Amino acid sequence: MKILVTANLPEECLRPLEKGYKVTLNRANHPIPRFELLAKIFDKDGLLCMISDRIDEEALSKARNLKMIANCGVGYDNIDVQAATARGIKVSNTPDVVTNSTADLTFSLLMACARRIVEADRIVRAGEFGSWIPFGFLGTEVSGKILGIVGMGSIGKAVARRAKGFNMPVLYFKRRRLTEAEEQELNATFVDLPTLLKQSDFVSLHVDLNEETRGLIGKDELYMMKPSSYLINVARGPVLDEKALVEALRDGVIKGAGLDVYEKEPKLTPGLAELKNVVLLPHIGTATIETRMAMADMAVRNLIQGLTGRKPANCVNCG
Repeated sequence: MKILVTANLPEECLRPLEKGYKVTLNRANHPIPRFELLAKIFDKDGLLCMISDRIDEEALSKARNLKMIANCGVGYDNIDVQAATARGIKVSNTPDVVTNSTADLTFSLLMACARRIVEADRIVRAGEFGSWIPFGFLGTEVSGKILGIVGMGSIGKAVARRAKGFNMPVLYFKRRRLTEAEEQELNATFVDLPTLLKQSDFVSLHVDLNEETRGLIGKDELYMMKPSSYLINVARGPVLDEKALVEALRDGVIKGAGLDVYEKEPKLTPGLAELKNVVLLPHIGTATIETRMAMADMAVRNLIQGLTGRKPANCVNCG
């Protein structure tokens, strides 16, 4: 069977594919160009792709033999799952292994925003650090503040567990309420979204991207937040209206924000990069050695399971 791997994954991760499969690998350390993806997918039985690859109707129509798509990422909105399902193509993702690294980065962003870490680093590097000033470079205390978590899946729960170390009460909003035991363990209170936005000092987004969550946080929602509050997004860029965010940050509607994902990634909404009260990261939520290796290993396992007639452990359209 023929397989296309769209990223330059480590050799040890691809070793299980050495026997029984003919692998075409993108050896460049950048996403596979669109024209190359479309040209190479036509005779492939399996595809191991990244969240930066757009596997849409056009791509699927070129793939005459495709049976299995293994996405290396927990999110799979880059794939037209409905079109794949209609063609009998199985699709998988890599959940669970990303939980701790993403939760760690969430708190890294939260702390960086609250204590103005990136801004302070720039001052020192520019040689503008003259002396310690009693009321200079003031940030915001984190301990004891209210953390609002929008989307309490595995990552949201991991963030809530970290919040306990900072003695932060947690408000959360999700479609299905947690059990009473889970709420007690996480020190979390179930509320509706407006209540969460109005009462939280930090709001952290952890929802999947779908038609219900696209544009979930827009101008109206931002104006519900406290002027002293911060917004963190490590979920998916289109969950947040970036134009509304730029205006809110510029006008002091909220105090700051930390983003790891973007509405039209990798492009930034005009005005965002010029703001000092936002921390911007290049989608590194899962960027630890341990997590990225685990993601690649899981994607390879899913691919092999799908190509050998088994149901992949993390199939998103197998019913």
